[in-house]
Amino acid sequence: MANNFFNQNSRESSGIGFDAGYGIQRSDAELVTFIKDTYKLFAATMLAGTVGAYIGVDMAPKIASMIWLFIILEIGLLIGINFVKHKSPVNLMVVFAFAFVSGLTLGPLLYKFLAMPGGAAIIANAFAMTTIIFGGLSLFAIRTKSDFTSMGKPLMIALIVVMIGSIVNIFLGNPILHIVIQGAVVMIFSFFIIYDTQNIIQGNYETPIDGAVGLYLDFLNLFTALLQILGIMGSDD
Repeated sequence: MANNFFNQNSRESSGIGFDAGYGIQRSDAELVTFIKDTYKLFAATMLAGTVGAYIGVDMAPKIASMIWLFIILEIGLLIGINFVKHKSPVNLMVVFAFAFVSGLTLGPLLYKFLAMPGGAAIIANAFAMTTIIFGGLSLFAIRTKSDFTSMGKPLMIALIVVMIGSIVNIFLGNPILHIVIQGAVVMIFSFFIIYDTQNIIQGNYETPIDGAVGLYLDFLNLFTALLQILGIMGSDD
């Protein structure tokens, strides 16, 4: 599915999250403010994405008929964030617009599952699992003595490999390969959660927007991958 493939390569195409470690020096008070602002913005983007998804389900057939237009818009907004992140209030407008459009683009996928027997339960389970994994890995990232802040390049390489696999499977349509790919996505973005969380709490990102959008993409990709896996496992086909 087009939206699923986009979610997998969104971080690579935007560059967000791969340029941590700016060597920024912040005082303890500035670091606390930075962390609070990042997670407040993350919560706001999640809300915007949820609203977009809710509307996207109602508009699913129309969005599906123009899916590539929405994907191009989503990519454009995501890339645009890098160019306006220092320009308030335009930066927040672009961030929320991206989150909202990403929710709209997710609408057809959610609609597809809602049309399945037990589809609502599959979506609820996928969301619950994503929340638990996200929370657990965030806590691990904060408490562990291991440093994962230098994992950006290996994670990007792994993401590119998954992108290639996704492209190949668009033509093959192999459900087993699809599950393998989505399992890899779960692993990659689980590490991204740790990577982003540690870079945030160390103040390595240039702005709260960098960290918040990174976390949003982590959550979105993890949720989408788990949804795909649970959907295939729960299908009678």
